[in-house]
Amino acid sequence: MMNQSTHQKPHAILFPYPLQGHVIPFVNLAIKLATNGFTITFINTQSIHQQISKAGRSNINDNESNDLFLGARKSGLDIRDVSIYDGFSVDFDRSLNHDEFFEGIMNDFVFHVDEVVGKLMLSNPSPNILIADTFYVWSSTIAKKYNLVNVSYWTEPALVFSVYYHMDLLKQNGHYDCIENKREDIINYIPGVKAIKPTDLPSYLQSNDTNMVVNRIIKRAFKEVKNVDFIICNTVQELEPETITALQKYQSIYAIGPIFSPGFTNTSVSTSLWSEFDCTNWLDAKPHGSVLYISFGSYAHTNKETIVEIACGLMVSEVNFIWVLRPDIVSSEESDYLPIGYEDSIKDRGLIVPWCCQTAVISHPAVGGFLTHCGWNSIMESIWCSVPFICFPLLTDQFTNRKLVVDDWKIGINLRDKGSISRDEVAEKVKFLMKGKEAGEMKQQVKNIKKELEDGLAINGSSQVNFTKFMGDLESILQLNHIAK
Repeated sequence: MMNQSTHQKPHAILFPYPLQGHVIPFVNLAIKLATNGFTITFINTQSIHQQISKAGRSNINDNESNDLFLGARKSGLDIRDVSIYDGFSVDFDRSLNHDEFFEGIMNDFVFHVDEVVGKLMLSNPSPNILIADTFYVWSSTIAKKYNLVNVSYWTEPALVFSVYYHMDLLKQNGHYDCIENKREDIINYIPGVKAIKPTDLPSYLQSNDTNMVVNRIIKRAFKEVKNVDFIICNTVQELEPETITALQKYQSIYAIGPIFSPGFTNTSVSTSLWSEFDCTNWLDAKPHGSVLYISFGSYAHTNKETIVEIACGLMVSEVNFIWVLRPDIVSSEESDYLPIGYEDSIKDRGLIVPWCCQTAVISHPAVGGFLTHCGWNSIMESIWCSVPFICFPLLTDQFTNRKLVVDDWKIGINLRDKGSISRDEVAEKVKFLMKGKEAGEMKQQVKNIKKELEDGLAINGSSQVNFTKFMGDLESILQLNHIAK
């Protein structure tokens, strides 16, 4: 716990990026810091706040659901819930109008941030630390204006951070942002990264259109991150030792993950953007390790043909499954994508739900595999539950995460080897993971990787040691700032 006798109590403003995959690790970090004596002001956009509140109303008293951290405060943690206007009306479809929304987040959101932080500086204790998502491009502007320690929180693996951090090297070597003759050979010049194929880069770095809004956000964000005081990363030193060591030559970066909710499946803070279907009774009736869990996360989209091939492949495989199919998985405007009569044909062994509590499902003994889009939260949670993977990355960091899971750690297989997905390949891969004797080695290996996560979080483990060092280094800067005032 931070020593508070020599200066003002630490008060951190936390700014997650407005996507569920970023909100979850930020909430878990807020709880971890508050448990260590911090005051936290947690700032969601009004849109995210309303979605979480609305989704939580089925589980929480209606009057309480608007304050996301009420339960945490009742347990003695000083976490304050604030929402901020993001420049768009609450009913604006941010998924359908993705580029317009993120253009606004990149260029105009800082003015709303400035206004809110200015008001927060009058609170007691006043904030002295800013912890912003690495993808925000304005942290230095706000931190300097209000004399806040500038901490960047990276919610993905260090490998993805390193690739983005060295985009200039990719460009110099002809692997990114080239007008012609873009190289397709192995990339072996990024410090701390032995070798990576261009097809394993995040999707935005594989694109030939480098002027897309997300590419411009990444470019600005990774120029910005070079100015921060500290970077904390939701990964484990032992899983990515060379990459993290190489990055530490440039900046103060601390691997402090995985940052889970204290109860893993039971959290006092809701983070779900949709109402959660309770799968417990259905799972209780299934044999140990017999159920494949399928989810493509909260953000990515795919096409109707892919959904149909996966659906038919699951039917052919004869494996039990729970499939999370968001209503907007194809598009906000199309919700009819399963074959006619499909749910009736699989009702005894398949359960299709719009959303569920993922940690509750994958920690259930009946679950033996996870067909995943390879979001980083999903990977960390599934490893924690010793559940191996079938990997189907769709966009952004997911292609790079797949490399870690399949090629480096050997705890998963690819859903497709080449080209488009076929139902026969889906059935074959599902049967291999869930029924094949050859998958035994992979199931043992995921237990070995889980041990590395457990060891990292142990009292003298790397993540705990790194977190303690981060807290000490943060305190040193706060003391210097306090003396300078």
